[in-house]
Parts: sequence; C-alpha cells; structure tokens
Amino acid sequence: MPQSLAQINVHLIFSTKYREKIIKPVTEPELFSYIGATINRMNGNPFMINGDKDHIHIFSTLPRTVSMAKFVEEIKRNSCRWIKTKDICYAQFSWQDGYAAFSVSSSHKKRVINYIARQKEHHGKQIFQDELLEFLRKHELDFDERYIWD
Repeated sequence: MPQSLAQINVHLIFSTKYREKIIKPVTEPELFSYIGATINRMNGNPFMINGDKDHIHIFSTLPRTVSMAKFVEEIKRNSCRWIKTKDICYAQFSWQDGYAAFSVSSSHKKRVINYIARQKEHHGKQIFQDELLEFLRKHELDFDERYIWD
C-alpha cells in the first residue's frame, strides 16, 4: 500500500494548573475556536471542544504525523500564549503538566460529542476530579492519584 492512512479519534482531558477556576465563560468560545484552529493546523480534525472553569475536553482526530505528546504540547503551548493576551486576569494562566487521552471508536463518536457538549450541566452534579477518576477507572488505567494533580 503506497499510501499511509489513519483514523485515530482521541478524547483529551486536562485542567488548568492547580485546577484554578480561571476560564471565564465569555472567553470560552474564542478559546475553543483557537484550539480548534491549532488542531486544524496540525492536520487534525476537531469534533468537539468544551469545558468548564478549570478544565477542558477535546475530541478530535490525532494527526497521522504527530505523536500524542507533541499534539497536546502544541495545543497547550499555543492556547496558553493566546489566552494571556485576552485579559490581565490570564497573565499567570497555565495548563497542568499532564493530560489524559482516551481512544474513541467511530461508533461512539456521537456519544462523546454529546457528553462534551453538556459539560456545564454535567459539572453542576460532579466535580472535575471525580469525573477524571471515573474516566481513568472506566478505561482501566493504572494510576497513582498522588501524581495526577499538580
């Protein structure tokens, strides 16, 4: 086969540094759009981006030529630099060091999009930390909770 093809759907989750509730609702649409444009520049396809004051969910394809670590690094680096230009309250803005990434089959695409779209409603009932721990357990990831939170 002379052509390299890939369809890797990934659900990324990461928070602000120390889970600081700093992301203002007024900034969200532009932030999510900026992140989507960053993903497009890397030849990924963003399906849904949403979050809450202290974290973000990104559902997209992983570009065929970019490692997961580089993909997340570019998203964080570019969005962090961009948001600092939006308001003085973001002068010290930073994302947490780590991230969680989960593969998603194409048959579950709509379910994940709907889940991410309802983040505000969801976090009226469950805090981010509990949500992430639930994801880690559901996907049977081995983890040490001492090293998840920074």
